[in-house]
Amino acid sequence: MNRDILTGKWMQVRGQVKQTWGKLTDNDLDRISGRYDELVGLLQERYGYARDKAEKEVTHFIDTYETKEPHFSR
Repeated sequence: MNRDILTGKWMQVRGQVKQTWGKLTDNDLDRISGRYDELVGLLQERYGYARDKAEKEVTHFIDTYETKEPHFSR
């Protein structure tokens, strides 16, 4: 799993992120700009997740997105 995927393909995955975590606002998404640690922190804040759970959620999201998008480069 490559964390840089979020940053490199942010405009493509941003909508999927919002669908997955509906409590995140457009302003939140603009602010984090695909940065892995920022997304993890925001999930902790909005959903009350422990850091470990938030990291697992984001990792699962990236892994799932990669399998759906075979052209998704690492």
